[in-house]
Amino acid sequence: MSMRKAERRDDWLTYVALALIALFFGGPLLWILSLSLRSQAEILVTSINPIPKSPSLDNYGEVLRSAQFPRFLGNSLLLAVLGSVGAMAVAGPAAFAFSRIDFRGRRGLLIGVLALQMISPLVIAFPLYRYFASLGVLDSRFSVAVVYIAILMPLATWMLKGFFDGIPRDLDDAALLDGASRWGAFTKVILPISKSGITAVFVITALLAWAEFVIPYILLTSPSKLPISVGILNFQGTYAANNTGILAAGGILAILPVIVVFVALQRFIVGAFVAGALKG
Repeated sequence: MSMRKAERRDDWLTYVALALIALFFGGPLLWILSLSLRSQAEILVTSINPIPKSPSLDNYGEVLRSAQFPRFLGNSLLLAVLGSVGAMAVAGPAAFAFSRIDFRGRRGLLIGVLALQMISPLVIAFPLYRYFASLGVLDSRFSVAVVYIAILMPLATWMLKGFFDGIPRDLDDAALLDGASRWGAFTKVILPISKSGITAVFVITALLAWAEFVIPYILLTSPSKLPISVGILNFQGTYAANNTGILAAGGILAILPVIVVFVALQRFIVGAFVAGALKG
């Protein structure tokens, strides 16, 4: 009986901890959602009421009627796809080399790749601005996409290496015995088997690129080239009547595609990672 009570107590403590974590991360999102449904008069009320008295979708209508909003979404989609595809193109061969080839300094180089992932974009933002300004490539979506590739590549390399490690080496050894090159074994054997893992890594890197703020904020200036993460700030000066509600509505619409994609592909992503873990 005491064991059961201890297990129930542990279960309750787990649920309480999870509830607190959900409240910590979900509370600000719910508050932004509440602000997006309010008029300016209700926003300026000093009393705290998480539920709007007269909820309205007027703020969302203002954002969706803006000619800039679809352009911002298009820019975000373009940068996310370019950054993710480029990162996968660089990380795929690198992950295969780390997984299959034993070379001197391999472990140290792999740790160095992981260390790059720990560098915040804030640290490199100002040097990047100076460097790109000296090259004359500021305010270019291509330049921003290149930086996205560099930022996403370390994470993609580590994740893809985990998937490749779960594939038996006998398969590519057999391809080598049949006369295939290392590159042939990679493209004809490893990549087809790793489709689920590659897709999962692509989705995750694309979501991270979609949410990137610092790099485009520093390197882009033309409103027509801004992604939604930065372009949403333009609404603050465009709408003076209820800029708080407009910004909140724009923020909700900006993260809505990310939430939809993650929820829709959650089982696929988790299944791909579990499959990779079981193979290992």
